[in-house]
Amino acid sequence: MKKIFRLILVTPAFLFLAGCDKNFKEINTNPQQINNVDPGYLFTNALRNTPAFNWMGESTIVQQFVLPYNLGTTSGYQFNENVDGLNNGPWNAYTGSIKYLEQVISVVKDNAARKNLYNETRIWRAYNYMWLVDHYGDLPYTEAGKGLTGALKPKYDKADAIYTDLYKELKEATQALNASGDNTSNFDIFVAIGTSTANENLFWKKLGNSLLLRLGMRYSKLDANKAKSIVQDAFNGGVMQSNADNAIVRNMDDAGLPITGYNSAVNNTIRTVNPFNYYLAEPLVTKLKSYTDPRLKYISARYTPNQNTAPSVTNPDTTLANQYGFPIGYSDATLSTLPGYRPSAGQGQDYSQINFNVAGNSTAPMPIITNAQTKLLLAEAAYKGWLTGLAGALTAQQYYEAGIKASMDEYDVYPSTIKPKAVPTNLQDQYLTVPGVSWNNADALNQINTQYWIASFNNGYEAWSNWRRSGFPVLLPNKFNNNLNGGFIRRFAYPLREVSANEANYTQAVTSIGGKDDLTTQVFWDKP
Repeated sequence: MKKIFRLILVTPAFLFLAGCDKNFKEINTNPQQINNVDPGYLFTNALRNTPAFNWMGESTIVQQFVLPYNLGTTSGYQFNENVDGLNNGPWNAYTGSIKYLEQVISVVKDNAARKNLYNETRIWRAYNYMWLVDHYGDLPYTEAGKGLTGALKPKYDKADAIYTDLYKELKEATQALNASGDNTSNFDIFVAIGTSTANENLFWKKLGNSLLLRLGMRYSKLDANKAKSIVQDAFNGGVMQSNADNAIVRNMDDAGLPITGYNSAVNNTIRTVNPFNYYLAEPLVTKLKSYTDPRLKYISARYTPNQNTAPSVTNPDTTLANQYGFPIGYSDATLSTLPGYRPSAGQGQDYSQINFNVAGNSTAPMPIITNAQTKLLLAEAAYKGWLTGLAGALTAQQYYEAGIKASMDEYDVYPSTIKPKAVPTNLQDQYLTVPGVSWNNADALNQINTQYWIASFNNGYEAWSNWRRSGFPVLLPNKFNNNLNGGFIRRFAYPLREVSANEANYTQAVTSIGGKDDLTTQVFWDKP
């Protein structure tokens, strides 16, 4: 009966097509359909959809943020749990930014008139794959984004091989940028529309080399000689020099007004889904308080007893002495066992939350690669002697202090900060004299990377990656349970959908990374 029914439906359709083939193409072509989309718009989408960190993911691992309610759906890295929802986040870059980037490359790679667009796309593609490797290790690369050519179940490439190719891509693409070539400023969200080709090229050269510097520093534990070589390549190519070089996804225009249709993707959940669930972690708040850090008031605020309506409170308590981070290794249910704990007040906990007017604002920018991070990486490279003899190189202390000041200046572009300078110069200079901050050559690596951790508060992915690489600041393991064998989360597990959608390649990848698809397996550069 089912077959007959299908024939009854299908046969009239064939009769109709047979009798109406005259002008068929014209009749069935939508005159409103866009057939030729400038690939520059795909590039814009890729930049706008750049993968972002998750406050409940990377920032929780590196003890800057806490979700203390262990209720099953909110259980996660704060409780040393492997949760598929969090694992999926970074992997979604494949269907977001990477999808657009691969499409742009396929369209323009042989177009001599679009070489700058091609090479800028290669640089940003390298950033995206570096992001994925740093989260998972081995993953689809050479066959990724090739679904249209039949690679529906892409093979996984070795993480170190991917990094090797990213090094090549960054060097080639950065060097190939041409000041007399095509201008992509109409599609580039990092620079102003109408920026000259020469200035846009200079911006992307600095961006590409700063990303290359970051990649090189990832090798510092694994292969110091290789790290030094790549760092020197990046330095000689020209890295970021000022905050004007920062790669930031903005949600406000130059006048400080919200950009219509956009808001902070990373802040959306913590602002709209029961804000009383989210708190700053004790190690971060305590460290900033001990330094009398002027950035703390832009990062932290107390809303008691209005934790549940915090985003709507315009005058929270930002007094430094009144900030208290939520302890690591506790939940709302176990907190009372901690001596000196702060009893719950209002609908939530009596601890500091993110400052929803500044760092947690819906229009807050999303820093990706910054001058502050670049300066602090150069500080470590200089300290290790990797920049010795290079033209224009500063001392480790000079880079260190410049990196701290650059981090403080980032808050100039945030909403609800002091204008025109969020942290006045006199406070910046005073901060550099504070014990623990003031340059100490014997403790330089700790100081540099602790400041990197602070400077990357609003970029949890990079804070976590650099912490794994450097080991600083020294953090105590989360002892909520022993799921991590007394250690830390070193990678994200592959999304469960890979087990069914790409089983053979997934299984091979798990074997390749050591046989365990868990949170404690280390990516290739994260070695003791």
